[in-house]
Amino acid sequence: MKIIVFGATGNTGKRVLAQGLKMGHDMTAFVRNAKKLMDQLGEHSAKQVKVIVDDRMDPVRVGEALDHQDAAIIAAGHAGQGEEFVRIVDTIISQCERQPNFSGRVWIMGGAGLLDIPFTDLMGNLLPGFPPEFRNHNRNFERLQQTGLDWSIMCPGTMLDSIEHAEPIRLHVTTETLPIPVPESIKEYSEADLAGYLFSRLQELNVSYDDVAKWMLDHLELGGAFKRKRVGIAYQSNMAVR
Repeated sequence: MKIIVFGATGNTGKRVLAQGLKMGHDMTAFVRNAKKLMDQLGEHSAKQVKVIVDDRMDPVRVGEALDHQDAAIIAAGHAGQGEEFVRIVDTIISQCERQPNFSGRVWIMGGAGLLDIPFTDLMGNLLPGFPPEFRNHNRNFERLQQTGLDWSIMCPGTMLDSIEHAEPIRLHVTTETLPIPVPESIKEYSEADLAGYLFSRLQELNVSYDDVAKWMLDHLELGGAFKRKRVGIAYQSNMAVR
């Protein structure tokens, strides 16, 4: 499969790129700094990647890069960049729509606060106390809802370099809602109490960058189970619902 990664030198993108190579995919890296990419991948792996060094805000170059790609993984930018982050995502999505030789399959990065809270009609990013910049993910979500692309949004909690587990673990994956068990009584909480409850459980949402990258790469088929879905991911919790 031909896969293009935007933001291929970032914490998520570099892992998508490296794992994609190991899986035998034809990988393209759209980056601003070729030297940084070379340093991360090493000379041998870097030779296996098609590298495009250009401005991710240039619609012409982004559109050209998408030509004949089977999937795009957008890991460029971060919510703290504010309006620039929203423009980055909009530029790439717009070119995904316009490039006739692009398949239409897209993964973008969100965050756990973009997921619905079970038994409520709320999502974390809209609760008091959540950093306002996280709402930029909501804006990207709204943009995707306007397109006919086959998109998915990966919504992890805090991502870490690696996570050691005392025993074998498996991933718990959800669509649209948080991937941790919550009591039905949560629907009676005030928004402030609900935010406090979620903050107390954030550690349960920690997941490694490598597991996030692998999950996206394992689910690139058109029309799959995660088409037009927000995807939550966490390690299987054996904790009782509180």
